[in-house]
Amino acid sequence: MSIKVKFFQAGYCTHPEAIVIRAGRWKTANFPSIFALISHPKFGAILFDTGYSERFFQETRAFPFSLYALTTPVYLHSEDSAVHQLTKYGVSPETVRYIMISHFHADHIGGLQDFPNAQFICFRSAYEAVKPLRNTAALKAGFLPRLLPPDFEQRVVFVEETKTRLLSSEYRSFNTGFDLFGDNTLTGVELPGHAIGQLGLFFTDADHQDYFLIADACWLSRAYQEFIQPHPIANLIFSNKRQYVDTLQKIHQLHKLNPNLKIIPTHCADTWRLLNFQ
Repeated sequence: MSIKVKFFQAGYCTHPEAIVIRAGRWKTANFPSIFALISHPKFGAILFDTGYSERFFQETRAFPFSLYALTTPVYLHSEDSAVHQLTKYGVSPETVRYIMISHFHADHIGGLQDFPNAQFICFRSAYEAVKPLRNTAALKAGFLPRLLPPDFEQRVVFVEETKTRLLSSEYRSFNTGFDLFGDNTLTGVELPGHAIGQLGLFFTDADHQDYFLIADACWLSRAYQEFIQPHPIANLIFSNKRQYVDTLQKIHQLHKLNPNLKIIPTHCADTWRLLNFQ
């Protein structure tokens, strides 16, 4: 099947580079919030995450969530939101059939409410980890509960309910995945560590280019290319440090085995610049 993909940036946050990669500069850097539009020949418009939306500012006005905005300042114009960019691109929000949620941090689910007919695809473990969280507990998990649509549970499809499939030997860092649509076009894998039940995505586009969307399994491309861990301070926001390192090592090995595989971290400015030259 002929899948097409287009990448967008829905806002960005700023943070010292040295926190996200050891030996990085302590100078403040920009971290784009990248999301993907996947055009499927059978299922139409599918999103991988949504980036920020203006709701982020609404939900971080009051304490304790105001600390979120202070820790990672966010920059977003209304025209940068996923719904605005997709509409301009010719994709109306009502026609988006599915949104894959890599994990439930605010910079990945900010635009969910703008797509009224979309079903949501995520790991059950990811949702159950954040579902009961409120106030300070939610803040620690990077989760803003009111970013979720009120009818989220009526619209969600859990990855664990889809069929598993063996991955080809070239992807042997990851032995099995989930055939999300039952046609071997979009394969989900779990990338634990940064967040419980983080979802990564393998697919091949119409030009036979292979992609691996890795969300926040690392923040910068150098991290998986050279296997460089973040500063220990970053451990404070990880769900499991050991799993984070294991996931990063698997992606590093995969990169060495498949140098032509396009691995896309959500927040890498270098990756974003390369995508713009496609």
